[in-house]
Amino acid sequence: MTRSRWLQWSRTSFALAALFASFPLTARLVLGEWAFQGAGGVAGLWFAAGVYLYIRGRRLRTAADPSALLDEAIQMARVGDTARALRLLNHIAAQNPWFWQAFQRRGELRLQLGELDAAIADLDEAIRLAPGEPHLRELREQAVSGPSHPSPDDSS
Repeated sequence: MTRSRWLQWSRTSFALAALFASFPLTARLVLGEWAFQGAGGVAGLWFAAGVYLYIRGRRLRTAADPSALLDEAIQMARVGDTARALRLLNHIAAQNPWFWQAFQRRGELRLQLGELDAAIADLDEAIRLAPGEPHLRELREQAVSGPSHPSPDDSS
């Protein structure tokens, strides 16, 4: 759950605690007698749940936006800081294994660095995650036809 969802549930719990706590007083005012004796205990449980959910929501760290991190990695690669860009792309791919753009960019960077086998593996993963993206297949073909990568027809 996201941080805002935890905090939303805590507010709901506090509202339920207030509602249950008001039952005996409302009964006294409306009915003229104290009723709903168990309502105080239920209100206490809802209050405790609200405190737990509030603390839990406040302690959650917000995850960095993978698109923003990807843009940062692209900028690093543009200025020639390929080692840091590659580390950031590794981090993005580890934290967001569904984010095919990270695998694409890492594959492109590895292709530029001459790491053809690693580039092919990254592009294969990007294709697996986004099979409808034709440019990924084109990039993979570039990596396969790279100068230092042996073709399957070579019999050495």
